[in-house]
Amino acid sequence: MNIAMLSYHTCPLATLGGKDTGGMNVYVRELTSHLGRAGVHVDVFTRSQDEHIPHVLHDLGYGNRVVHIPAGPEIPLPKQQLSTHIPVFTEGILKFAVERGLQYDLVHSHYWMSGLSALSLRDHWQSPVITMFHTLGLMKNRIARSESEIEGDYRIDGETKVIREANRLVAATLAERAQLERLYHAQASKIRVIPPGVDLSRFYPIPKDEAKDVVGIPQEQRMILFVGRIEPLKGLETLLRALALLRKSSTGSCCPMYLVVIGGEPDVSPDEMNAEMARLLAMRDDLDLQKMVIFLGKKAQDTLPYYYSAAETVVVPSFYESFGMVALEAMACGTPVVASQVGGLAFLVQDGVTGYVVPDGDAEALSQRLLTLYHDRLLRDRLGEQAAAAARSYDWDIITREIIKLYDETLSYPLVKSSGEHLETL
Repeated sequence: MNIAMLSYHTCPLATLGGKDTGGMNVYVRELTSHLGRAGVHVDVFTRSQDEHIPHVLHDLGYGNRVVHIPAGPEIPLPKQQLSTHIPVFTEGILKFAVERGLQYDLVHSHYWMSGLSALSLRDHWQSPVITMFHTLGLMKNRIARSESEIEGDYRIDGETKVIREANRLVAATLAERAQLERLYHAQASKIRVIPPGVDLSRFYPIPKDEAKDVVGIPQEQRMILFVGRIEPLKGLETLLRALALLRKSSTGSCCPMYLVVIGGEPDVSPDEMNAEMARLLAMRDDLDLQKMVIFLGKKAQDTLPYYYSAAETVVVPSFYESFGMVALEAMACGTPVVASQVGGLAFLVQDGVTGYVVPDGDAEALSQRLLTLYHDRLLRDRLGEQAAAAARSYDWDIITREIIKLYDETLSYPLVKSSGEHLETL
């Protein structure tokens, strides 16, 4: 089986924590690697953002490649501008395939822009298209708190087209499936619910004292951890307000406690700094949390298991998450998670079993859960052990078998012309 995997706007090899790097990068990289281990050949096509990086890399192993296709200037671009270069990206993929005499059995695309390219490739290759969105524009618009956070019609129109015309859609949770059906009128029979996985060979419980030694945390100190992109929908503001409440309650008087934030670029000049990062740094100062909150910036994926294991708890205070990869990785490391009761997090984190869920934006509720965990080591240990056990059902080997089953199912049906202009499976 020969698969063309499309990740147009972000490279699976990129360092996590940047503006457009996160769970989707991990998903594409890990799925491709595990597909290779299962004997499935995959070429991952992504837009080149750096002319100094080789256009073809074999970093995913098993003969699977990451192919950087020049499409517009080879620099990071805003998403609305990125959408105008999709046709050139598609042409680059077609050229790559022709030059190497390749035929792809199936196109697996990620995010709506990749989906648009995939539909064009199907017209040339007659290969079916499977799409996973990772986030949905209409859901982001529902929780947007300012005009700048509203996704434009260009995205909603693109998502609608891909949802209507793709052969199969992958939803991470039952909640996402319902969103696809309710908000975009997706055909129910096309949707398969297959969650992301976690690499249990990398994410597993590390003794806390050993993990603290690696990341440089004194043994007597306690750490709360946030990992993710620095943008409003990730809800880091709620966590800062919760910490301010804890500080006022003198909870940290018995031993030092602080929040470590992994993600973003906190050390760049003001002119280069992400607007949300600048706002959060100012909020930290206004709340007098300078000694409690440390922004570390982006970190390599290989360092995350140490941070997860060293933390007392990992907090995912998002206003919207289609799944919640950070929560799953933390659980696999045996660390309880406190998360917003939204999207995939409400399914992934079992309240009182693997951690706690709280209403999104509720700093008071979040602070109370953190306080409970802070004072009860036996509770933390029990929730952490149960979290690690729950994460084992998301082993990438299990998830990869489900994806291959979907590939086989999709390929088992011939492609025919429908009454519309696109191809569907019978």
